[in-house]
Amino acid sequence: MKMKNKLQQYFPMIRTEGEVLKELREHKELWQTFCEWEDRYQKEYLDICTGVKGLKLLYDTYFKAVMNPDTRPERLNDFLSEILGRKIKILKVLPNESARIASESSLLIMDIVVQFEDGSIANVEVQKVGYLFPGQRCACYSSDLLLRQYKRIRLELGKSFTYKEIQKVYTIVLFEKSSAAFHKFSDEIYIHHFEQKSDTGMEMDLLQEYTFICLDIFNSVIHNEGREIENRLEEWLVFLSQDDPNMIIKLLNRDPVFQRIYEEVYTICLNTERMMNMFSKELEILDRNTVKLMIDEMEEEVVEAKRKADEAVRKADEAVRKADEAESRAKQAEHREKQAREEVDNLKKELEKMKNI
Repeated sequence: MKMKNKLQQYFPMIRTEGEVLKELREHKELWQTFCEWEDRYQKEYLDICTGVKGLKLLYDTYFKAVMNPDTRPERLNDFLSEILGRKIKILKVLPNESARIASESSLLIMDIVVQFEDGSIANVEVQKVGYLFPGQRCACYSSDLLLRQYKRIRLELGKSFTYKEIQKVYTIVLFEKSSAAFHKFSDEIYIHHFEQKSDTGMEMDLLQEYTFICLDIFNSVIHNEGREIENRLEEWLVFLSQDDPNMIIKLLNRDPVFQRIYEEVYTICLNTERMMNMFSKELEILDRNTVKLMIDEMEEEVVEAKRKADEAVRKADEAVRKADEAESRAKQAEHREKQAREEVDNLKKELEKMKNI
């Protein structure tokens, strides 16, 4: 008998590759779907179902299966409380009517809007690749959420409405691959909080706060030799973003609460039809992400090529200007030299006249 892998030792319900393939072959439609996948996706699916590697639970269908605020509110409550640094409780999930353009939505792999008991709102999203200008974009999304809250409350309260009723709006963004600006700032700091403050120390609640979490930087840091999981937030980040069995086992040994959640995950894996549907949806998201990323990279290349061409034109124009200036200076110098010679000649003539007197 083949020796169990590391995760199978923790979760006996995890099946072998042979068992998974046997069930797939017994269901014609599932087997056909599996065979249509590229080899790398077939391998990834089998690796997940057999515990060779873990599952990245930040992806939309997986996240909502184990972190659904309607069925498991305590989990998302705990995660968001750790991010925001205060105890929160989700009241309800709000419809996401974001004003973001479609091309931006295509790079999201998870997006959820929730309202807390105190009336404040949080938009939590996971981006496969960090957008350019994250600050400007998130300021627009946050303002959109704030305005929607204002309109909703004003409609509900009518004449009794006051601005005191408007509560905070939190924008929380997790990047699988963060943009260069974050790496340029630090390859060790993976979480950034932003809020508006006065330069005088006067306090005023301006309602909008932002948190950016760079999972690629976190994953690099957490894998450093001798680095341990340090707090509850890091436990959640490991749970949601890591598929490395060694890191998952380190988490399980630190906090058995996650053992129960992973058991739910691997119970889902036993339901082959459900797991295939979830995996297929994630592949669709990845395909859209890949296409959008390629388009973005091509657009960046075009912009960079235009910038270089413009710079070359600017330098050429500058060279022409300098050449014209040099030519002008040379002509001026030649003219001054001619004038000087004429003056010298005139002086000589005057001297000759004076000698002849």
